[in-house]
This record gives sequence, structure tokens and C-alpha cells, in this order.
Amino acid sequence: MSLRLAYLTVFVIAACGLGYELVAGSVASYLLGDTVTQFSTAIGLYLSGLGVGAWLSKFVKDRVARTFVDVESAVALLGGTSAAVLYLSFARGGVFHVVLWTEILVIGTLVGLEIPLLLRLLKDELEFKDLVAQVLTFDYIGSLAVSLAFPLLFVPRLGLVRTALLLGLLNGLVALWSTWIFRARLESPAGARLRAGAVCAALAAGFAAADKVTDLTETRTYGDEIVLAKSTPYQRIVVTQGRSGFQLWLNGSLQFASADEHRYHESLVHPAMAIVPDARRVLVLGGGDGLAVREVLRHPQVERVTLVDIDPEMTALARDFPPLARQNGGALSDPRVEVVNDDAFRWLAERRGPYDVIVADFPDPGSFGLGKLYTTRMYERVLAALAPDGAVAVQSTSPFFARKAFWCIARTMEASGMHVRPYRSAVPSFGEWGYVLGSRRAFEAPEGPLPAGLRHLDGPSMRAMFALPPDVGPVEVEVNRLDNQSLVRYYEEEWRRWN
Repeated sequence: MSLRLAYLTVFVIAACGLGYELVAGSVASYLLGDTVTQFSTAIGLYLSGLGVGAWLSKFVKDRVARTFVDVESAVALLGGTSAAVLYLSFARGGVFHVVLWTEILVIGTLVGLEIPLLLRLLKDELEFKDLVAQVLTFDYIGSLAVSLAFPLLFVPRLGLVRTALLLGLLNGLVALWSTWIFRARLESPAGARLRAGAVCAALAAGFAAADKVTDLTETRTYGDEIVLAKSTPYQRIVVTQGRSGFQLWLNGSLQFASADEHRYHESLVHPAMAIVPDARRVLVLGGGDGLAVREVLRHPQVERVTLVDIDPEMTALARDFPPLARQNGGALSDPRVEVVNDDAFRWLAERRGPYDVIVADFPDPGSFGLGKLYTTRMYERVLAALAPDGAVAVQSTSPFFARKAFWCIARTMEASGMHVRPYRSAVPSFGEWGYVLGSRRAFEAPEGPLPAGLRHLDGPSMRAMFALPPDVGPVEVEVNRLDNQSLVRYYEEEWRRWN
């Protein structure tokens, strides 16, 4: 027996086992949000499954080699199809959590069987102390390798469905070559080889047709026709086309619908611009789709717009993808616009500005990575970049569906030193939506001036947005800080009631 091939087996099965857990956690995070909860649950269930599998291994009395090969084939098939199955179950509704938890627990149990069975198969090749040391060393190295490759290579290059299929195929190849490594201990090598080969063939076919598989699963998830889908190191970008227009989705969350996005973006941008009618330098944080920039450029006095968005793939689409470029009016090709692809939190840590108006168009705070963009630390950096008489506008989720989260953002801006005025607008795709306007000085609700060509706002309607009815009025909330991230907790608790 080749010990090198045996150690390669350990490396691959460790990498694949952890890879399936990362796939499950990522899919759940994309579809449900709250990354911490999804990954914590995935890790806990997976480790529990490992323990169950290790315990079950003692009941394998004979045919250890055959059991090992069949376990490899089974985990290859289940793990390889896991992402596609999760997407399809989400589209059906009501069963996603059951499928997710069952998948993680079953895969964890099968992976937990692998190392104990392999140790028994290799026990005659080395002294026990050397065998355990070598096997565990390669096990941990395999885990490290996939934990690095997953975010840097697999997801951005392959996507989640194809990544799972590739990991499954590797597991299937382990099963296949194990029929040669342990052929002397297999009663029927041909039968085990046939089963492993069939699994490899099925997964290879799935990998080759992964784009169709992904299209099928995502079409069922999103409902409308998918006209563009791509994975980047930061997010999954999907554009769908329906009867009323097209929609942009990031990590499964709707960012805008072309039919009514003007309501959202006009409401976000123009009140701040009205507070500073002579604004010449404007900073847009997030908003890589270019739609907020489009609204800023309606003001003829603006001389320079800096857009800071972390994902270069998103800003490239906003510039080069025809439907989106038409929607934003070619905003990112305007010579007045500078695009910076960086993390806004990190970028603002350096002395920037001063900017007359700063618009924060970040996704909702559904994870701690996004929640940091709504903390006192972030708003202190925003203030440091703001001109003395400048204004800040922040999209602030729904004051109706997530009332505490909305007021948490307002109170956090206040705690950073701003005078604030919360307001809201009706956006059919989202419902009642909220924003917070801030400045170093006290100010009245703006009425204008407004640029020509707006479809939603005029002076009276803009002022009316600042009159909040009682059911979205102030509530007692904590300030959102880096060390507590209370906003993320409010957001998840409140939206969970409606979803």
C-alpha cells in the first residue's frame, strides 16, 4: 500500500468535509442573512455529526474497507449536490431549515466515520503513535487548504453550486482510488468500484452542466427569468427580468426593481442635496449600481462625485451591463465621477474630504460585516470627511417592518455628534422605507431646491416625508457600536417576524 496515497486521501476528505460545511453556511447566509447565526449553527451541527460518526464507527465490525469506500461515495453524492438541493428547497418554502440541518448533520456523521475507519485500515502500516500523528497532520492541513481556497478561489471562480459539485467529485475519486489501495481487503472490489465510478460520473456530469443547474435552482428561487448571474469575492450578483422590468439581487436580497427604484433613490439623495444647495463635492458610499450617483449628477453645480464600493465587479456591471447602464443613465462613465473599489469603513479611516454631501447607500445590516458600516465609529469617520455645513443621508431599512433598527441608526448617528431628522418614503417593492438625514448643525426639513426631471419628489412631498406617523415613531434602543452590534440583532429579530 502507498502511504503517500493514503495521506493524500486524508488530505482530500478533510478538505471536502470542511468545504461542505462552508457551502451550507454560505448558502444559508445568502438566503437568510445573519451570517453569524448561520455559520454558528452549521459549525455546531457539523461537529455534532462528527461525534456521532466517530461513535458509530465502533459498530463496524468487519468489511471495514467496503464500509469506508461506500461512506466516501455517499458523502460525495450528498455533499456534491448539497448546494443545489438547498437552493431548490428554499424555492419550495417551509422546508429549508429542515433540509439544511439534516444535510449538515448527515454529512457530518459520514465525515465523522471516515478517519476512524481509515485509521483501522492503516493500523498495520505504522506504529500507532506515528499513524495518529501523520493522519491528524494531513487532516488539519486539508482543512486549512480548503478554508483558504473557499473564499479566494472556489466561490468567486466557481460559485457555490459548482464548488459543492467539485468537492463531491474529489470525494468520489477518493472512493474510487480506495478500491485499489484497499483491494486486498475488499470482498468485491469490482462492485465497490462500480458504485464509486457511478457517483463520480454523475458528479462530473453535474459539474459540466453546473451553469444549467445553477440557473434552474436560482430561477426557482427568484421566480423571474435570470438574465445575469455571477459570483464575486464579495457577493452573489443576480439580475432578473420580469414583466415590470428588471431587478438586482445581492446574496439573495432584493436591492432594487427598475420599475420603482426612482422613488428610493430620489428620496435618498435629494433631501441632503437640498440642505446644501451649493454642494460641489459629493461622496457616495456603497451604491455600486450607480443609481444614487445618477441622482447626484442631476444637480448641475456638482463638480466631483466619488463612489466608494467594495466590489469592482458590481461597479463594472453598472458601467458596462446595458440594462443597468441605461437605468443609471451612464452615471459611472461621467467624467465627474471617480470610482474607488475599497471597503468604505477602511477607506474613511484615512483623512478624506471635505465633502459637501455624503450619501450612504449600503445594504441592510443583516450581518456583522455590514453592521460595522452603521456604527458610531463609522459615523465619526463620516463626520471627519464632511464639510462644516455639509449633510449626510443614510438608507436606514424600514421604519415599519424594522422599527427598532431604524431608530437605532438614527440614535447612533446622534451619538456620533450629528443632528438628525429621520424620514420615510413609500417604495412598492420594499414597502415603507426609511432614511436618516444628518448634519453638524440643526436644520429644518427641506423643501427644495430640487432639480428638474424628478418623477417622485417635489417640494411639498419632500417635506411631508419628515412627518412620521405614530406607528413608526421613536422607540427606546441601544446605540450601535463595534463591540455590541445591537443593530444587527434588532434587524434580524424584527425582519424574522415578517419573513
